[in-house]
Amino acid sequence: MVSQASRLNRVPVAERGITIGDFLVPIGVGERISSRARHIALIVAGALLIALSANVSIPVPGSPVPITGQTFSILLVGGALGSRRGVLAALLYLGLGLFLPVYAEHKQGLAIFGSIANGHLVLGGTGGYLVGFVLASGLVGRLAELGWDRRFGGALLAMAIGNLVIYLFGVPWLMAATGWDLGKAVSLGVTPFLFGDLIKLALAAGLFPIAWWVVGRNTDER
Repeated sequence: MVSQASRLNRVPVAERGITIGDFLVPIGVGERISSRARHIALIVAGALLIALSANVSIPVPGSPVPITGQTFSILLVGGALGSRRGVLAALLYLGLGLFLPVYAEHKQGLAIFGSIANGHLVLGGTGGYLVGFVLASGLVGRLAELGWDRRFGGALLAMAIGNLVIYLFGVPWLMAATGWDLGKAVSLGVTPFLFGDLIKLALAAGLFPIAWWVVGRNTDER
């Protein structure tokens, strides 16, 4: 168990738990506010970024699941903020969507997850993907805390794992909501998104090493 954990850790002990989000608040601002206020500001900013990315939405014919920018922002927020703040940002986004039209295609309300019709529970087709967002954000955030985001290869693997988690929750939920078999659920709930996923994963994975390089350079210049 110890050797397995050590292989996951890719940064010195003193740097574990530090993510790029800890450098996003300007020093001048950070010195004037409490650490709790900084955490809250980052969580709110993360939730707003996810909400804005939901506006990038392209319908998929025959599927209730649209192509959106949310996957990109979820992975980005999780990696930048770390596990706890990433999960809280995703949960805040889901909470906002219960009252505001911030889900994909400007949807809102609990019905996105499920509703009661004629005494039966009717699941929303995209609810599983939204639940997967929370888990994916936390997992990618944890891997970032262990230093996976410092190099492109590690960042890409972390993002790919997070993306897989979203599908692991989204596809079974989609099957339950629509009555589709696995083949149809994959063809309409996974396949249309794969090309875009590759682009989003590469972009997200590329941003983190660049951001760490900038942070390291600025630190060296002080």
